Amino acid sequence: MIDSAKAKTFVIDTNVLLHNPNALFAFADNHVVIPMMVLEELDKFKSANNELGQNSREVARALDRLRQKGSLRDGIPTPQGGLVQVLLPFDEIAGMLPGVNDNRILGCANMLKREGKNVFFISKDINARVKADALGIPSQDFENQKVNVDELYTGWVALDADEARIKELSRHPTIRPGELDGALVDKLSSNQFVLVREAGSEEGSILFNFDADNGVLQRLEEDPPILFGVAPRSQEQRMAFELLLDDRIKMVTLVGQAGTGKTLLALACGLAKVIHDERFKKLLVSRPIMPLGQDIGYLPGTKDDKLSHWMGPIFDNLHFLLASEERDPDEVIKRLIEEESITLEALTYIRGRSISKQYVVVDEAQNLTPHEIKTIISRAGHDTKIVLTGDPHQIDNPYLDASSNGLTYVVERMRGQPLAGHVTLTKSERSELAGIAANLL
Repeated sequence: MIDSAKAKTFVIDTNVLLHNPNALFAFADNHVVIPMMVLEELDKFKSANNELGQNSREVARALDRLRQKGSLRDGIPTPQGGLVQVLLPFDEIAGMLPGVNDNRILGCANMLKREGKNVFFISKDINARVKADALGIPSQDFENQKVNVDELYTGWVALDADEARIKELSRHPTIRPGELDGALVDKLSSNQFVLVREAGSEEGSILFNFDADNGVLQRLEEDPPILFGVAPRSQEQRMAFELLLDDRIKMVTLVGQAGTGKTLLALACGLAKVIHDERFKKLLVSRPIMPLGQDIGYLPGTKDDKLSHWMGPIFDNLHFLLASEERDPDEVIKRLIEEESITLEALTYIRGRSISKQYVVVDEAQNLTPHEIKTIISRAGHDTKIVLTGDPHQIDNPYLDASSNGLTYVVERMRGQPLAGHVTLTKSERSELAGIAANLL
């Protein structure tokens, strides 16, 4: 039972439930209030064939299960010891436009505050949180799946050593972490890299990868392969190559600002695995079509015509890669697509599929919610590899930020899993101008 003297009352905005339908049960033993206007707004999404529609239907099913136990109007206890309640009444607040659902939802929170409740308004809409604050109602983002992006796992650590020590290490194919640095013992995660360098310089540096099963650091070969004219330009890109080409690793996340080579490296390795090695039957490339996974049906033309509008950056990278080996890369790309060696797919259409023996690259994954990321990864069938790339600081989705997006969430949640690997790329390799712009603008 709720202790009324200590319990908080959380009024939940529509966008929170569309972001994560499990938010209904994410507030422990507190009082969760769903204003009737939220149900009205959810009802508008229930027939949509996308993530919003799925989440809307899941919320409706959860509430329907709860009402079998009592009255939602009076409040129904949850397994966590809290209470879920649907409320119709609300305050018409002077100075705010009447008939606007957002204002009615805030009016519900204001009514509960007048009744002496310890009210908190939970919304992913920044403007709605600002309006709540102006009304004297504490407001918060939904933080159940947030991570601290400033402390995000990078996938590698750097150690400084003198020239003599580096030469000595270069003679050992494997080494125990404690022999390298006692501070590394019990701190390294599976597939994490250790870069040993002299005075912060990559010149003459050595790169190790942690084999958690055997508890050793394995030294990487100094000469990585060149794939479609692309070779790592930095040790960070070398780490990415290692993960992207390792068949034992089924999921790779690459995080970095524009120009660090995330997408280019992923496509180069994917093409090599499909065309040269024939390890996978096809390269499947996708990216969020619009924030929150909206459809592309409003665009003219066939499905492929519609996708071409959104896949321009992918075509640019494929053209660059194939131009190194082919006289007419455009024709080669067209042929590979016709043969289905390369498939371009909207994320909207991936739900419900089982993707087997494919090399899957999801670009701009920072625009996906944690729930959408889970949906994509759970589509992976037998012998499929999934690569997620993106920049958490360049988000188009109005309800996500650097800490709450699906890409950063999956980086932290999958850390240490033997089947997963991650690298944060910090150095721009596109051009000197691109690097300066990324850092200063």
